Amino acid sequence: MKRGQLVPDELTIQLVKERTAQDDCKNGYILDGFPRTPAQARSLEKLAAEQNNDIIALLIDVPLDLLEKRMTGRRNCPVCNEIYNIYFKPPRNDNVCDLHPETQLIQRADDNSETVRARLATYEEQTRPMVEYYKAAGLLQTVDGTREPEAIYVDIVRVLPRMNMN
Repeated sequence: MKRGQLVPDELTIQLVKERTAQDDCKNGYILDGFPRTPAQARSLEKLAAEQNNDIIALLIDVPLDLLEKRMTGRRNCPVCNEIYNIYFKPPRNDNVCDLHPETQLIQRADDNSETVRARLATYEEQTRPMVEYYKAAGLLQTVDGTREPEAIYVDIVRVLPRMNMN
């Protein structure tokens, strides 16, 4: 993961199977970043059928250059976990938390340019084909991810079925 590579399919599929078998998933669940490969998609289809669930694939569409800025620009406060972005939501004072002025912000080790570019290259090579896979299956819903989080959220809620998340 630190090199921007994906966790092996077998491990990921086993983790998803174990997690989605728990009681809080009986009315459906949302998976973020899974499936990422055709093998994972086939496994998910089998699992969904076993669990009597339908699949909706949701693409939050964001250009790669914007994704790179969002990831490499992330900083967070180790005290309160407030998240900043040096490009889009900078702190008032350079690299210092607005809520804890004595605290320097930190950047995740995997949010450096080299790792982010590797992650995006891996996405393009291994995951982007999933967009076409789900589009061809008639299961893909697309939301414009370049807007404010609140607008993106409204669109996501609109395309997902009502689930009892209690």
